[in-house]
Amino acid sequence: MADGIIVKGIGGFYYVRTAGGEIYETHAAGRFRKEGMTPLVGDRVVLTENCDAISDILERKCSFVRPPVANIDQMIVVLCVTSPKVDLNLADKFLLYIETKNVDAVICINKSDIADKNEVEKIKEIYEKSGYKVIVTSAEKGLGAENLRETLKGKISAFAGNSGVGKSSLLNLIEKDFALSTGEVSKKILRGKHTTRHVELLELSFGGYVLDTPGFGKINLPLMEAENVQLYFREFKKYIPDCRHRGCMHTKDTEGCAVLEAVENGKIAPSRYESYLSFCEELKDYRQWKNKKGLV
Repeated sequence: MADGIIVKGIGGFYYVRTAGGEIYETHAAGRFRKEGMTPLVGDRVVLTENCDAISDILERKCSFVRPPVANIDQMIVVLCVTSPKVDLNLADKFLLYIETKNVDAVICINKSDIADKNEVEKIKEIYEKSGYKVIVTSAEKGLGAENLRETLKGKISAFAGNSGVGKSSLLNLIEKDFALSTGEVSKKILRGKHTTRHVELLELSFGGYVLDTPGFGKINLPLMEAENVQLYFREFKKYIPDCRHRGCMHTKDTEGCAVLEAVENGKIAPSRYESYLSFCEELKDYRQWKNKKGLV
């Protein structure tokens, strides 16, 4: 028997990398189907004695449906100030989603070499004030590469962001041989040629894995009742207990709302508060939808 991590799943086969670096092509034991459980890329698993099947899946830290992956430690939300123009509301939507998964998040401002420096500093300040680590990079010029590598080291990471922000370029920046090594791994562990896009964990030479997947480009708000959105805005947490009104939603200019006072005093970024209001508005009918569906 051996323990390992699923680094790829395709065509009903799972490719498991053990601590020794060996990769085994396996299938899932029949009992998983009966139990309604599907192995996911990122799962820590136990293999059978001859290493041709997965006999057990260890407890997951977290899991995602799109893309289907488990046990991510952190997500790098990639923004750029120009080409495409930064969308802070979308960035905040990613962060809300990530927070509900109990996964850490890092902001990466890419293409800094062609951006207005004042705009970069403004965005950096917004997210540092909100409690997030911020890395400034230029995949084109190689800026911020060491800081990014240090952030990824020893962890399972995924990159998120809309199309064109440079996610693939950043992967190539941190690991020069990714294009070559990915091809070599594919030759070793795949039987025949597969053209379907699939989820895969790529091993980093300096320790850790990064997720290679097209899945984290677009995102929807996680389904929740509007009053719970505030729980996933990091910078709100220290002010919520000081609100004088029980069940305060922080959406109205009410005297004694500590969150609104923090916004007015510049302690919470206006763009973050605007995102909060838009998410609450979007989710305000969720409870009615649950009632109709008989989910409450």
